[in-house]
Amino acid sequence: MSRIAILGTGTWGTAIAITLARRGGHTITLWSHTENLADSITRTRENARYLPGIPVPESIRATHDLRVALDQAEIVVTVVPSEHLRATLCAMAPYLAPQQVIVNATKGLEDGTCLRMTQVIGEVLAQRALQLPCCVLSGPSFAQEVAAGSPTAITLASNLPELAARIREEFSGPTLRLYTNEDVVGVEMGGALKNVIALASGVVTGLGLGHNSIAALITRGNAEMTRLAIANGGRRETLAGLSGLGDLVLTCTGALSRNRHVGIELGRGRKLQEILSGMRGKVAEGVRTTGAALGLAAKFGVEMPITEQVAAVLAERLSPLDAMKELMSRPGRDE
Repeated sequence: MSRIAILGTGTWGTAIAITLARRGGHTITLWSHTENLADSITRTRENARYLPGIPVPESIRATHDLRVALDQAEIVVTVVPSEHLRATLCAMAPYLAPQQVIVNATKGLEDGTCLRMTQVIGEVLAQRALQLPCCVLSGPSFAQEVAAGSPTAITLASNLPELAARIREEFSGPTLRLYTNEDVVGVEMGGALKNVIALASGVVTGLGLGHNSIAALITRGNAEMTRLAIANGGRRETLAGLSGLGDLVLTCTGALSRNRHVGIELGRGRKLQEILSGMRGKVAEGVRTTGAALGLAAKFGVEMPITEQVAAVLAERLSPLDAMKELMSRPGRDE
């Protein structure tokens, strides 16, 4: 068993900590960017802000101190929002040690650079002459259900088979099953791009356009995701697996999906900033990922019509209904 530091006390970071604690044997430290939240978790044994009603086991230590969180940690799990990953890595770099392993559970593309999360990690570590092995956790996993103990299967991506086998053994438990995959690019792209399609799915739902529209959107959205993933070096079959189609279906149809929620509210006519301000610090990664995805699409010459319309709606260049009309009026083509 291992000493594990989990960086991020949002829903997913807290859910991972709870699940690993239930498995038993690990020494787990949960780091929060907010001192008040770390203190609250320690005092009440609950993350009332992000996972209310779900007990945080006594064995989990919460802290606001990065040095304390990373001290003697063997496995470091990054679960901060994509927009904060680079800054968090820079802050934690002085406390990292050569024998540590990084498991990235943040889904998204960095706004501006269009980099995948492992690329951001590699870039920051290289600037500090650090070389730490890194793998990726992704797949269909609502944090609330994972924390509640619902059976869940996700993907662990690494091009180092021995590392993948080790982390799978450390993280797997009665309610969490990990499948390994060497296609890091495909797994990361699937986890990031599905949030953009979920925004579109929410818009369709908010407009009241029906199940036919949702089915078409998911299917063509997966085709769009797959094109960009392959252009970046990913594999087609990965996008048909847990971290691609599985995560896409969950995020586009599940009531717990934040990105779908944002899309629904946009479809109902609300403004983006009003919607985001009402989410109380919870993040819909698809909002930032949309622009980065289009940046990659332009770089590789990949057509992404759904993502383009999502971007137009987010920027208020088109109404949700007009964006759907644009998609339906595109010239016919073979599937």
